[in-house]
Amino acid sequence: MNLTEQQRDALGEFINIAFSRTASSLSEISGERVLLDVPQVDVYPIEEVAGSLARFLPGDVASIHQPFDGAIAGDAFLILNYEGAVRLTDLLTETNTPQAHLDESAREVLTEIGNILLNACLGMFGNVLQVHVSFSVPSLHLESLDGLIDSITKEQEGIQYAIVVYTSFQIRESSVKGYLVLVLSVVSLKRLISEIEEWENNQQNSLETGTKPEKSSLDI
Repeated sequence: MNLTEQQRDALGEFINIAFSRTASSLSEISGERVLLDVPQVDVYPIEEVAGSLARFLPGDVASIHQPFDGAIAGDAFLILNYEGAVRLTDLLTETNTPQAHLDESAREVLTEIGNILLNACLGMFGNVLQVHVSFSVPSLHLESLDGLIDSITKEQEGIQYAIVVYTSFQIRESSVKGYLVLVLSVVSLKRLISEIEEWENNQQNSLETGTKPEKSSLDI
């Protein structure tokens, strides 16, 4: 399924709102100024995801996984390479001695980072699009990228697509790359794009008429 440039831009704008809220929450928690770059969005058939990410995520990866269900259903992941995950937790916890591995404390911090980001994105479905979804507590996994993709495809049936969102966490003049991946069925992807297009149209209409849209990021 190919997105038009307008659809891709609308999706990027939608996710950028969630990223802004994530950055604000991480800044409050850590006491550090945290920024997330404007997201770059692509959509791939699930079987092409590993190949598209492999050159950016060599070796083992750390992923925070959160399934969600409802009118739009699927799986959400925050994925970082292992070294990036270690560095991100160091930056957010002001560790005096840089760590080489994710110990239990660092894993808890990383899971909470994923929890904040994934909840911000999935919460947008209800708060902005007014589409109810339910989601469970996220879980942290450490494995190879191929192992992660295999586990996703084995648990799902039917044709699946992945929305892959690239960004980077900017903290204390350092940058850590990360990927948000939303795995959706064809039906859920079409519903999501349709709802986002309606939201964007409402936003545009509100600017033209000076009225508040029914579905607005201000309602978050």
